[in-house]
Formats: sequence, structure tokens, C-alpha cells
Amino acid sequence: MSVRLKTAPQSVLEVFFDASRRDARMRQFLDRAREAGVRLIESDGLRLAKLCGSHGHQGVVARVGAIEQHHSLDALLEQLEADARVPLLLVLDGVTDPHNLGACLRVADGAGAHAVIAPKDHAAGINATVAKVASGAAETMPYFMVTNLARTLGELKERGIWCIGTSDDAPQSIYEADLKVPLALVLGAEGAGLRQLTRKSCDALVSIPMAGAVESLNVSVASGVCLYEALRQRR
Repeated sequence: MSVRLKTAPQSVLEVFFDASRRDARMRQFLDRAREAGVRLIESDGLRLAKLCGSHGHQGVVARVGAIEQHHSLDALLEQLEADARVPLLLVLDGVTDPHNLGACLRVADGAGAHAVIAPKDHAAGINATVAKVASGAAETMPYFMVTNLARTLGELKERGIWCIGTSDDAPQSIYEADLKVPLALVLGAEGAGLRQLTRKSCDALVSIPMAGAVESLNVSVASGVCLYEALRQRR
């Protein structure tokens, strides 16, 4: 909710809050809401639980409006081109765990990625678990589910976007790759990795160096490593 107040305060219509909470974190949140002109309504825990359908509300429930987002990946890419911004995209192949997706959206937002792309089949969609784990990024990070991932990668390449996949057996390290170019980083699920057709559709493959006993990283951690290396190079 703090993220929504920061990025789209006009979309927050009213906030129901637990009047018994008087800690500093709640006071700071309510001050931000008042500054944004949000209607505040004192409530109790039972009412909040009824409003959100569970007791995991942490003392706050909000009624919000929809945030206007790009309706298509093409529209987003055209806007980036018009604004002379260098695309940075995260592509997830076969990530079905909503906790992993939520964490990937959060790290993508933090690293300044422009969108996350996944196939419609064999992938998690946005749900309450994803939104909670993403900590607001599910509302700020465009998430496009495409019918055919290999074809979408081909279309990205036609737009001059370099598609770099990750693989444990790739000879080149992520730290040796040029990530300053228009870029789509393509990651597979932990264990399974990239599907064969997705792998073949990439322009290049890179690995993340592993210095310990484990063989691979969780996909959200790997996404963070790759995206923040791209951010480092671009700065």
C-alpha cells in the first residue's frame, strides 16, 4: 500500500485502518495518506478481516481504483522507443510458483526493468500471493503473458533487442556480457532451466558463477543478479 501511495496516490480511494495501532510505522503511513488526500476510516480488526477476507491485513485495508497500464507489449516497446529509452526486459520461462513470480516482479521493479514476460502456459499468473510477495511491484511492473514465447523472442530480436538466456553450462559469464544494449534477460525455472526451444531462440547464453556447493540459484535470486549487473553496467 505504501508503494501505491507513492506511485499512484490518486488511485487510493479510501483506507480503513486499525485505530488501536499507534506505532510509528502506522503513524507515518497515515501521515502519507493524509498528504495524498486519502479518506481515512477508523476500523477494528474484525471489520478489516471481513473487508479483505483474511486476518493477514496488518491493520490496513484500502479500496483502490485501477491503474492504467500498457495493454500490450508492442505498445510498451513503442513508448520506450519514442522516449529514447534502452529496453531492459525480464523473460521467465516455466516459472509456476507464485512466490517466485512475486519475488521476480519485486526485483525487476527495483532494478528498473521495463516489463516481465512469461508464456501463458506453464507460468504463474497474478494472484493474491504474487501481489503480497511482490510488495507493490505487481501493480507497478507490467507483466505480459504471451501465447508463444519463442515467437515473442523472435519479435523482440526483430526490434533490435538482444535476447540473453542463462544456462549453467554456458561458457560466458554474465559479467563478461555487454548488458548495455537493448536487452531481454531470459531465465528458466530452478532445476528445469530454459526449455529447448526457448534456449535456441536466444542470441547468446551466459552463466552465473557458482563458488559454493550448490549448483544453481532460485530464479528470483538469479534474476536479481542478472538485472542488477545490467543496471551496474548502464550506470
